[in-house]
Amino acid sequence: MKKEKIFYLLILIFFNNSILNSQILNNLRSSYESYSAYYIDDSKTGDFNYEDRFRSNNYLNLKSNIGASWNFELQIESYLPSSLLNYSPDFKNTGISTFNLEYINDKINLKLGNFYEQFGSGMILRSWEEKELGINNSIRGLNFKYRINDKISLTSLFGQQKKGFKYSKGFIVGLDTEFDFSNETNENYTFIAGLSFVGRNDDQTSGTTYHNTTNLYSARIDFSSLSFYSNIEIINKSKDPIMQFGDFYDDFVEEGAAFFFNSGFIKNGIGVDFTFRRLENMALFSERNAFGNSYNQSIVNYLPALTKQHDYSLANIYVYQSQPNVSFVDPNLIKTGETGMQLDVYYFLKEKSFFGGQYGMNLALNASVWNNLDGNFDFVNKNYTTNFFGKGEKYFSEISLEIRKKWSSKLDNIIFYLNQFYNKKYIEEKFGKINSNIFVIETTYKLNKNKSLKLELQHLSTKDDNKNWSAFGLEYNLSSAISLYVSDLYNYQNPKQDKKIHYYNVGGSYSKGINRYTVNYGRQRGGLVCTGGICRYVPESTGLSFSITTSFF
Repeated sequence: MKKEKIFYLLILIFFNNSILNSQILNNLRSSYESYSAYYIDDSKTGDFNYEDRFRSNNYLNLKSNIGASWNFELQIESYLPSSLLNYSPDFKNTGISTFNLEYINDKINLKLGNFYEQFGSGMILRSWEEKELGINNSIRGLNFKYRINDKISLTSLFGQQKKGFKYSKGFIVGLDTEFDFSNETNENYTFIAGLSFVGRNDDQTSGTTYHNTTNLYSARIDFSSLSFYSNIEIINKSKDPIMQFGDFYDDFVEEGAAFFFNSGFIKNGIGVDFTFRRLENMALFSERNAFGNSYNQSIVNYLPALTKQHDYSLANIYVYQSQPNVSFVDPNLIKTGETGMQLDVYYFLKEKSFFGGQYGMNLALNASVWNNLDGNFDFVNKNYTTNFFGKGEKYFSEISLEIRKKWSSKLDNIIFYLNQFYNKKYIEEKFGKINSNIFVIETTYKLNKNKSLKLELQHLSTKDDNKNWSAFGLEYNLSSAISLYVSDLYNYQNPKQDKKIHYYNVGGSYSKGINRYTVNYGRQRGGLVCTGGICRYVPESTGLSFSITTSFF
C-alpha cells in the first residue's frame, strides 16, 4: 500500500469513535494539523511554474502513557503531492518524523529517540518545532536528566539532528548543570545558576587549522523577585572556519562569543523590560555545509531577532533578522556579528483618572537599535579584531508607541505608530537604506454579546525603496465560533507600474471545541514570514488555502 494511503487510513482510524472508546487507547492523546493550498496563475503575481498546484503539509501526533513511568510519542508527517511553497525539499512523501520512548521517576528523566531540548536562553542549544516556518530540528539519540537533589540537576544528550525524514551526518553532544539557590535566600526570590557545554562534530569538512569538533561553553545566572527579574549569559565558541562564497578556508578561522543581559520590573501599573545582546561569529549548524541555507535546517542554536513582534502587515515588510555571522563580501561590506538593545515600557492609566477615563488606558513604548560590531578589519588578509562594546554601521532601529483605549462597553481602539530604519545593504547585502513611518488605527465594535466588527487601517510612508503602502482589514465575528474577513495591501506608489499590486485576501474560520478550520483565497506578498524572531522567505503566489487543526482522545 502506498505511503499516502497509509497516512490517511491512520487519520480515519483515529477519528473512529468505536476505536477511540476502546480500552487500548484510553491513555492516547492525539492531534492532527493540515495546511493545504491550491495555487493558480495570476498576471500580477506570476504563473505558477511548478509541477504540483495542490500542495499539503500534514502532521499526525500521538502520545500515550504506558504505566506510571513510561511514555511514548510518535509523529507521522505527509507532504503530498508536494510540500507548501518554499519548504525544504527534504520535506517530501510520507513517513515517521519523530518517535521517542521516555522513562520518568522522581530523579530521572530518560528519553530515547527524538527529543527537544534547550540550554539557557537557547543561544548555545535549542531544538524545537515550528510548522509555520518549516523547522523541526529535533535530536535523535539519548537525552538524560538527573536531579541530584532539590538544588542540583544535570542534563546530558547525544545524537544527530533531524533533516526532513533524514538526519545530519554531524553529531551533537551536550551537558548542562543547573544550581538552584532559591531556598538559601528567601521564599520570595528565585536564584538559579547554570553551566552548559555543547560540542558539534562534523567530519565532512576538514582543514589543517581547525578541528572537526566545535565546542561552545556557557555560564548564566537568573534572578527574580516579586517585582524584579534579571538574567545574564556569557558564551564562548571555539575556532570555526568562516564560510565565504560557499566554501571554507584554512586561513579564515575565528572564535565566536555571545553576551546576553535582560532585566526588568513590574510594579504599580508600570512594566519595564531591557535587553542587551552581542553576537560574534555565533551561527552553529550540525553540518557546516548547511551554513546560510534559507530553510533554517540543521541549526543548533537559537539566535532570534530581538525586536518587537508586530501584529500588523505593513510593520512586517522591513523585518530585521539577527546578524550573528562573519561576512567579508567586499571592503565596503564587512560584518562580524551584531550588538544592540531593546527597551519595552508598559503603563496602565487607571480607571476614572484624568487621562484614563472611565475604563483606563494602556500605553506601550518599544525601542530597539542593532549595529554591526566595531573593530579593525583587514579585508585582504581576512582578519579582524572587534571592540566588545563598540558599535559599527547601523543595521536597524525602530521606535513604536501603542495606545489601547476602551471608550464604552461596545467600542475600543488601538492607535499604533512606528518609525523604522532598515539598512538593506547590510541586512540583505543589497543596495539601499530605508526610513519609514507606519500609522495604524484599529477599531472594534461589539454589536451584541456574540457579534463584533473590527476595522483596521494602515499606512506606510517612505521616500525610499518601493515608496508608500496602504492596507486595510475588515473582520466580522458572527459568533464565538465563526469569523469572516477581507483584507488588502497595496503598494500604490511603487515606481514600477506592474508592481502596483493589490494583495487582497478573503476568508474565514470556524472553531468548535478543540477543532479549528480556516479557508482563505487571495494573494501572498513575497517576503519574510516570521515567528518568534525567526523567519523564512515565501515567494509571491495566488491561490486557495485551507487548514485543519484538531485534537482527539
